[in-house]
Amino acid sequence: MSRPEHSPADGASADARAALSDDDAVRFDRLTSAVLASSALGPALRAVLPGPAGFRWLHTEGLAPTARPAALTADQWLSLFRVWTTSGHVPSGGAPGGRGKAGRPTKGHGHAPGAQAAPRWF
Repeated sequence: MSRPEHSPADGASADARAALSDDDAVRFDRLTSAVLASSALGPALRAVLPGPAGFRWLHTEGLAPTARPAALTADQWLSLFRVWTTSGHVPSGGAPGGRGKAGRPTKGHGHAPGAQAAPRWF
């Protein structure tokens, strides 16, 4: 089996990992694995950061969404890790407020608020 082109222990990500505590290093490995698995930063950050946080980070770092994850510097990895740890978790699918015990919509049958399906005689 061939070795992947970049592993989390290679290059700038390894330098950034060395600056972290042991607990943070484990979380950093999860982040680098997820980001390096993508061919571009835009889709990778959309998967690991909630809402527009990924594109906000790209803008502050002056990077394009099409930039390769392997091109990040150690400082950029550490900056991304700080954003990732402070941003919280990506919300799970669906609207958070309109769900019942079983995870299904409570009312409305999936329609807009106040809308119902037309009666069968229409």
